[in-house]
Amino acid sequence: MKSIELEKAYNPKNFEDKIYALWMESGAFKPKAGDSVPYTIVIPPPNVTGILHMGHALNITLQDIEMRFHRMRGERALWVPGTDHAGIATQNVVERKLKARGLSRRELGREKFIEETWKVKDEHHRIISNQIKKIGAGVDWSRERFTLDKGLSSAVREIFVTLYERGLIYKGEYLINWCASCGTALADDEVTHEETQGAMYHIRYPRTDGAGFVEIATTRPETLLGDTALAAHPDDERYKDLVGKTVHLPLTGRDIPVVADSYVDREFGTGLVKITPAHDPNDWELGKRHKLPLINILTAEGRLNDAAGEKYRGLSVKEARIVVLEDLKSGGFFIKEEPIVHSVGHCYRCHTVIEPFLSEQWFVKMKPLAEKALAAWQRGDFVFYPKKWENTYRHWLMNIRDWCISRQLWWGHRIPAWYCKNCGETVVSREDPASCPKCGGEMVQDHDVLDTWFSSWIWPFSVLGWTGKQSEQESDDFKSFYPTTALITAYDIIFFWVSRMIMAGLEFTGKAPFRDIYIHGLVRDKQGRKMSKSLGNGIDPLELVGEYGADALKFTFAFLCAQGQDILIDKESFKIGSKFANKVWNASRYILMNLEGREMVLNPPLLPVDKWIYSRLAHAAQTITAAFEAYRYNDAATAAQEFFRNDFCDWYLEATKLSTRSENEAEKDRALSVLLDILAESLKLLHPLLPFVSEEIYRTLPKQGTENREPEESGRLLITSRYPSGSDEHINRAIEEDFAFLQEIVREIRTLRGECAIGPEKKLRSLISVESHLEFLTEQRELIKMLASLSQLEVQSETVRLEERKGAVSIAGGAFEIFLFIGDAIDLTLLESKWHKEIEKDTKFISALSAKLSNDNFLKNAPSDLVAHEKEKLENVKNRAAKMESYIKSLL
Repeated sequence: MKSIELEKAYNPKNFEDKIYALWMESGAFKPKAGDSVPYTIVIPPPNVTGILHMGHALNITLQDIEMRFHRMRGERALWVPGTDHAGIATQNVVERKLKARGLSRRELGREKFIEETWKVKDEHHRIISNQIKKIGAGVDWSRERFTLDKGLSSAVREIFVTLYERGLIYKGEYLINWCASCGTALADDEVTHEETQGAMYHIRYPRTDGAGFVEIATTRPETLLGDTALAAHPDDERYKDLVGKTVHLPLTGRDIPVVADSYVDREFGTGLVKITPAHDPNDWELGKRHKLPLINILTAEGRLNDAAGEKYRGLSVKEARIVVLEDLKSGGFFIKEEPIVHSVGHCYRCHTVIEPFLSEQWFVKMKPLAEKALAAWQRGDFVFYPKKWENTYRHWLMNIRDWCISRQLWWGHRIPAWYCKNCGETVVSREDPASCPKCGGEMVQDHDVLDTWFSSWIWPFSVLGWTGKQSEQESDDFKSFYPTTALITAYDIIFFWVSRMIMAGLEFTGKAPFRDIYIHGLVRDKQGRKMSKSLGNGIDPLELVGEYGADALKFTFAFLCAQGQDILIDKESFKIGSKFANKVWNASRYILMNLEGREMVLNPPLLPVDKWIYSRLAHAAQTITAAFEAYRYNDAATAAQEFFRNDFCDWYLEATKLSTRSENEAEKDRALSVLLDILAESLKLLHPLLPFVSEEIYRTLPKQGTENREPEESGRLLITSRYPSGSDEHINRAIEEDFAFLQEIVREIRTLRGECAIGPEKKLRSLISVESHLEFLTEQRELIKMLASLSQLEVQSETVRLEERKGAVSIAGGAFEIFLFIGDAIDLTLLESKWHKEIEKDTKFISALSAKLSNDNFLKNAPSDLVAHEKEKLENVKNRAAKMESYIKSLL
């Protein structure tokens, strides 16, 4: 063989794009044909107008790790990519672009506006696809989907019509969340609540019987223009005589009744509340119970309408609040104002304050769907990782409200409902009706579109070609890959998406859409803050890939991704992955540059150290496999790093120098053949976590084989190779015990040398007395000498006599005692003096720290973690002093 020269410096820019293109060209991302078990993930579709942020990068990384792992296990691994049309977000982007050109969507018209939106979609889609490739995601691009493509649009219409036919979709007047800026309704879970500075305004409502006035408190005084009642608790003695009577409503000239309802909290404020059914969800429910009239005082643009009165008509909500407060003060109705902090709903997209708004909208009846989803969870049809999210899931389904699915937008799936211009007949249909089926009149389609989440909730089966037909007529992908295996997503969309997907899957396929639901944390900065533009703490994942490489991004995310916890990072964090990838590169480079003149040996005989590393490899594979199967990414990354850094590089690679630097050419050939095989298997082990660098190195390896494996096929890719076995049959516990004992001895000798300040260049004699492993240590005497920098080594089971240990310092372990003859390399008198000084220094420190820890004031006032740290420090110094004393004693 000839030596193989990897570049001296690890530089992922030189090969990552090339490797990704190689995977694409080879069809590695497509599932293999055959009868093997499928492993399917559908990507949570990013918004088509967005740019991938760190949350996307984490989510895609974790999915990619799972896909690579399961593909290497021989499963039919399918990862379906796609993007979401993101109705509100995308329409906002296009409207801003039009505004910059001095246009509005209404000036442009619906058809032209949608054409413009498709152009924006195509432009952003190219950006997102490139970002996903740069991160290294192994998705099957031939199966890419978009929530507005032809197949998904057909599925959306089928779902809507079927639910309508089943009585689960209806249209009705209802109090909804209204964003005046976006000009559309929002579902409850599209409203973000934020703690906001506000005020509580106390107002007089005069009694119509002339008996004075009553006091109410409100944070929204402008809504009193739509009040239709006051309410008190039926058991509140203060208002017994008032219930059933009326009060004057300030500024309106109207009288309104006082009703009794147990909803009212007697302890809050004055115990009397104003009821505005058209502008408060709780008041809406109370109003229905008492058959109160509904007075909507707002327009769709968020301004006051005719019902508010001539003076207030056309004012914004903020403007109306100022004017109403002025009028209340001048009319003698204002009592006082108190500053408060309260939770205010905002639009999740444009951040405008949400107004409860009475409007006619389309809704899905959620309770029947939620009952099925709860039953499926109770049956164990799917499992949450970590399990704590089951409580969130259960709570939301138990308290679910009907879902408002209509949006007053142009970009999206237009609602498949038509109205007759003549007779008013409503038709919901899978096909566009030519005329009214009742009177033959002209039909006009509903102007609204469906909530973006209405296409997203059927994503797991619609992207696989579901049509709603008989099962035998469904697509091959749907029959082969549904239900999917796992959903990997963040916890902030359990309500938006996860729960709804389960409901849709059960309703339309009879099965939960996935078996495993892994909920990962959010990516935050080092201070625990969510990354955002406003804070300026965001990190561009593509910038990280450019600086450190995609492998550094992937490994760092995995290493820090502890189940159930958010990830706190900054740019420096990604040196974790970069340094490890660099370690893999350098170790591989060292091996490959030493192949010159060597001959490959097929099925070479194994030395004990070879059997040990194969066993450690199997152990690592077992640990990593269990971690991946349980979505414990940090455990997998830790185990992979510990094996490669510690077992492979620090121990095995060093141990092989005994063979590779020997004068025996046949032994060199044997050792390097085994070493190449171990390297190949190690690269397979690392591939899900470091795909690019492992593939780049693997491609350079010559063919090799051992007694357990045939030689690798020439040109075979690592991505489609077999993952190392973690079965017990490949684990040699006896040899691992032997080597653990050997390692402990070597570590102790190295520690002794360090304590004596004797470098490895000085070879020392050593005598070791052992209670076990005598035969193994005797056989491995040359290896121990090399690893511990010894010139001579004797191993015996007998106790070492006093005259045999002259000039040696000793240390005892659990079943051994080591004598290191340091007198051959250092002046013992000087060393003993040095140790005495260190003991004296430590003794003073111990005395001072012990006094500090005996001080009641310190123990009472100091933080508990500081006290614990000081106690740990004291124990460490005591142990060090005791060790020095034992060294001195052993020299006597």
